[in-house]
Amino acid sequence: MTHLFVDISGHGLGHLAQVAPVVNALRAARPDLHLTVRSSIARERLTLRIAGDFTHVRGTGDVGFVMHDAINVNVAASARGYREFHAEWPLRVLRETEALARLAPDLVLTDVAYLPLAAAAALRIPSVAMCSLNWADLAEHYFDREPWFAGAHRQMLAAYRGANMFLRLTPGMPMPDLPNLTVAGPVATAPERDRDDVARWLNLPADCRWVLVGLGGFDLPLPVEEWPDHDDILWLRHEEFAGGGVPFMDLLASADAVLTKPGYGTFVEAAAHGVPVLYLRRPDWPEERCLIDWLHQNGRAAEVTRAQAERGDLRPLLEALWTMPVPARPQPTGVSHAVEALLDLLP
Repeated sequence: MTHLFVDISGHGLGHLAQVAPVVNALRAARPDLHLTVRSSIARERLTLRIAGDFTHVRGTGDVGFVMHDAINVNVAASARGYREFHAEWPLRVLRETEALARLAPDLVLTDVAYLPLAAAAALRIPSVAMCSLNWADLAEHYFDREPWFAGAHRQMLAAYRGANMFLRLTPGMPMPDLPNLTVAGPVATAPERDRDDVARWLNLPADCRWVLVGLGGFDLPLPVEEWPDHDDILWLRHEEFAGGGVPFMDLLASADAVLTKPGYGTFVEAAAHGVPVLYLRRPDWPEERCLIDWLHQNGRAAEVTRAQAERGDLRPLLEALWTMPVPARPQPTGVSHAVEALLDLLP
């Protein structure tokens, strides 16, 4: 049986949103595929996206970033995390190599940890990184002037460059430092339930507009219960329905609009399903610009300030979104592109 090891970053839920449709399509093409998923994301949440059985290893192969909340990076805590992660890098790679050797996969896929790529290269196991960003570029943005960072950055880039391929999904950052870069199209998941089914499942009124409030797996306290009441608008906080058995993409695809932060999963799936987006900016997040530019080209979107979100002063913005011309929906061509690349590397 062919064995795929997948490492999914727990930094938000966008990494899972990128991996799941690719892995699901790959397993449809290769029913013999045994799947091991390492992630700090709980298995219960993984199963809402990943179809079929898999072995879950609770853990992480990356640092990501420590967040104050959904839109603000804790730079000091993140710097400590990277310093510790790279303090004994050869030993960390050795331990990862030993763990990966015990699993004995035929292919390694990460979104977007670089430690498993270094281990895979040591074991001569084919590997692919796939994401709209990479931690080397983001860490360089925040820590480039730190005296400890140059060595860590070289180790990050060496690990990414050691992969057979880095599949950079669209929209995504440029990544000029990766010679193994291949650009793929957008990745999104098709919903399983239509709006009527979601309304019955969650006991929601179908005769009003649903506005989903979802911030990609991070907290950002918004006083939704204090927002103005509208007879024709229902505010849906995603965390209230996360355990209700309805996948996020089904709720999103059924909504009339979503309030979120710039993030790959929600932005791309909203555009793919024709759902208008209100977004709060993420100060100093390097990926933000490419995501926002792409969304305005491929969907209906408007920025909302933190003050507007706190007050719930959203109706004028929503009315403007609902009267905009509806653009052609972008197609998730990145799924088939990624599957073809992975199939070429599997035995």
